[in-house]
Amino acid sequence: MKARIHAAALVVLLVTSGCSAGSSATVAQGPGTLAVGFTAEPANFDFTRTDGAAIPQALLYNVYEGLVKLDADGKIVPLLAESWTVSEDRKTYDFKLREDAKFSNGAPFTAEDVKFSLMRVKTDWTVSIKSTMDVVERVDVVAPDHARVLLTKPSNGWLFSLTSRLGAMFSTGGVADLANKPIGTGPYTVSSRRRGDSIVLEHNPAYWGKKPAYSTVVLKYIKDPTALNNALLSNGIDVISAITVPDSIPQFQSDDRFTVVEGTTNSEVTLAFNNARPPMDDVRVRRALSYAIDRKALLDTAWAGRGTLIGSMVPPTDPWYEDLSNAYPFDPAKAKALLAEAGQVKSPLRLRIPNLPYAVSAAQVVASQLADVGVTVTIEPLDFPAVWLKQVFTDHDYDLSIIQHVEARDIVTFGRPKYYWGYDGKPVQQELAKADAGTPQEQVDAMRQVARRLSEDAAADWLFLFPNVIVAKDEVTGFVRNQVSESFDLTGLAPR
Repeated sequence: MKARIHAAALVVLLVTSGCSAGSSATVAQGPGTLAVGFTAEPANFDFTRTDGAAIPQALLYNVYEGLVKLDADGKIVPLLAESWTVSEDRKTYDFKLREDAKFSNGAPFTAEDVKFSLMRVKTDWTVSIKSTMDVVERVDVVAPDHARVLLTKPSNGWLFSLTSRLGAMFSTGGVADLANKPIGTGPYTVSSRRRGDSIVLEHNPAYWGKKPAYSTVVLKYIKDPTALNNALLSNGIDVISAITVPDSIPQFQSDDRFTVVEGTTNSEVTLAFNNARPPMDDVRVRRALSYAIDRKALLDTAWAGRGTLIGSMVPPTDPWYEDLSNAYPFDPAKAKALLAEAGQVKSPLRLRIPNLPYAVSAAQVVASQLADVGVTVTIEPLDFPAVWLKQVFTDHDYDLSIIQHVEARDIVTFGRPKYYWGYDGKPVQQELAKADAGTPQEQVDAMRQVARRLSEDAAADWLFLFPNVIVAKDEVTGFVRNQVSESFDLTGLAPR
């Protein structure tokens, strides 16, 4: 039988034996194992109380499932709900549930769990996106396999929100220690964790659906981009979930041992302005900074020209997308004039960023270009996710930041004055409400108005849309070209 060196077998051996996973030793491949490399490690497993993308990236669709999910084309499809109907007034949703689904603690999945999970978002969740569930009036248990959700008003965004972590189903007896012991209905369970190193997922033997091709998946966390690339080149891992250094892509493209999958994402790399704090509370200053930045040059420098200039918080995969990338053309003279009108920015602006490659590279370009118009910037890299989430996202202690916003349709965050943008625009809030309650065409029209208004107000500067670049050993298949959900979905991956 032909033997292969396989990374996941190495990591699993090291985890179970208690040895250091930093060892460079290799062993022969174990059947059905896979190791995937990531950069940002979850602080814990509780996405109900911990913001950030790292937890749902690892757990959503893999450990936790919802009633529905997004497919590869961004379409809402059944998951734990076999089907659903919507009333004529668009306020009542009836879900027909799968009768064979169980949680990993052995409890059957029923309509009681739907009620418990959705209402718990309103009462127990603390993360910023929980307000999306405010529209839910109540959940009725019609039968064990029939849940009825009643909304206070029609909402175009509500069902879509169930494809995210907000829609994750929890067992009524499985939430005692979410930070350490996640219990879901998904194809995998969390077997072990080595903080600062890896998370091991094992196939859930009671899973109701198709058994995943890989029975063991090791999520390996490597912050340094060069070390991440070297881990794949040296057989330390089998997949890089997202390339973080674009200069390395040609190296993998020219090597027939690897496959490079390129597509797009929902991830807007955004220069965030603290709209609630001087001098960024002055629209003239925000507009000046937007004119001062050459986004094409920034994209070329920070990400080798890979990515898309979009000029808004709307990616091309959303139905209300329109190209606003020319709203603030590079114009240092206009930037200087606006700054003179507003009064010179005297104190250095603190550009507090996650210590991730894309943010560090982009920050250097931003600081240099703002210096050219007389604005001094100090770059402060912060450990991500923990420190950035605490100091910038939660405490709003920043002037500028650069962050990749990965959640789908996250333009709605500009309708929340307490969100870390500090943006309080009543017209935007009104248009968002109109979009959510209207017909599909009214939603598109209103959401386009929201994007235009945010651009006019220079509520942020959208630098570029992050590309989706996955690199894997050639024998691993099943990757989704466009990353449209929060999850790095393992369920479709299989050996060639």
